Amino acid sequence: MSFGGPQWPQQPHDPYQQHQQPTAQTPDWSALAEASAARTRRKRLLLIGGAALATGLVGTLIATAIVSANKKGDDGANLADTTSAAPELPTDTAKPQPSFSSVAPPPPPDPMDFISSAGKDRAPIGPDTLFPGKKLTMGDRVHRKGATASTPDCGSAAEDGLGAVLERNGCTRVIRATYERDGVAVTVGVALFDTDAAALKAKEQAVGSVVPLAGSGVKGFCQSQTVCLRRTNALGRYAYFTQAGFTSGKKVTTGEKAVYKASDDLATFTFNQIYARGRTQASAAATAPAAGGQ
Repeated sequence: MSFGGPQWPQQPHDPYQQHQQPTAQTPDWSALAEASAARTRRKRLLLIGGAALATGLVGTLIATAIVSANKKGDDGANLADTTSAAPELPTDTAKPQPSFSSVAPPPPPDPMDFISSAGKDRAPIGPDTLFPGKKLTMGDRVHRKGATASTPDCGSAAEDGLGAVLERNGCTRVIRATYERDGVAVTVGVALFDTDAAALKAKEQAVGSVVPLAGSGVKGFCQSQTVCLRRTNALGRYAYFTQAGFTSGKKVTTGEKAVYKASDDLATFTFNQIYARGRTQASAAATAPAAGGQ
């Protein structure tokens, strides 16, 4: 019987050995995705529910505030009934109500209508109404008033052919006034006619001038052999004439600015005075119906 080499017993089998060694297994991606989606849906539902709950709470608070504001004291009176209700209209229709006419009021009277016809030009007239006061101020120039005159004999108040022109056209009166400033004197004569047409003809046919009127502190001027400035104009039924010159007897030339300026002042003043007559009478006529109804 032979003996071999030594025999070693075999290593015993460890039943736990396969569980202690690591294994390479593949994860289940589908299950993981479903779990994530489920978590997302739960969060969304929680957010929506919270928002709805908050909105409901705010609406409830607002409604509660409105109900509280519409209550007055303890009796529950609704303030909206007194603050938003339309105002009541008066029911008493027996009182007179204002009315408005659809007819336009007539235009005011034209002042020229009154100074163009003797039939309408009825206001008093004379030296004191046409030439009031004791002086005439035009800008920085003061003219002192001298003598005045009024006559129905139109021819006697005119010279060098003007008298015949006045009478031929139906002159009814001539009113004159003289003004003086610094040795320059001016006589203005206003001739009255029945119509504006007659006054216009007298102006167009005029020759000569009114007779210079001295006196009341004004020396004679524009005597014979002296050259003076003569002018003519008309307004409505009035024709008016000016004669201006030096009280010293000096002849007037085209370069005598003081004489021309004095003549302009008196002509402008006379024009304004005549037109003022028409304006005053037109104003009185416009207010006459209202005054009569009081």
